[in-house]
Amino acid sequence: MELIEFKQVFDKHYDAVKNFLYYKLGDIDLAEDLVQEVFLKAWEKRDTIKMETVQNLLYTIANHLAINHFKSARTRFEFKLKDQPHTTRESPEYLMEKDEFASKLEEAIGGLPEKQRVVFLMNRIDELTYNEIAERLEISVKAVEKRMHEALEYLLKRISFKL
Repeated sequence: MELIEFKQVFDKHYDAVKNFLYYKLGDIDLAEDLVQEVFLKAWEKRDTIKMETVQNLLYTIANHLAINHFKSARTRFEFKLKDQPHTTRESPEYLMEKDEFASKLEEAIGGLPEKQRVVFLMNRIDELTYNEIAERLEISVKAVEKRMHEALEYLLKRISFKL
């Protein structure tokens, strides 16, 4: 693929791929950063790209970058859990239960359907309100509430941890 062809592909698909990433991530700045990375990766593969499949390739790359972002967010979430200050002396049983709970929570979050996971992480990790989430995902507040409710129900069933 020549530079002129690549520029045409860029001009044609840039906004659509950026909007796809924005919908998945809920962060326009992050979407703009990642869309640049999508086209950089596509440029690196330009010799093997076929014009018939370029759109699929761009969305595949974008999806992988979004997934990697969520894995990174989950790692930050785990770090945040582990980095909680200890104000009391904790028993070994408590520490074991806490680690077990954190492990179950991590696994359960990873098993959430994507739409629910996105809303859950935006609320609990990025500390966004339902209104902010609705605005960023371009959905109603009721849709955010429903997704969050379903996510919390799912997590409660999956974790089934007695406090």
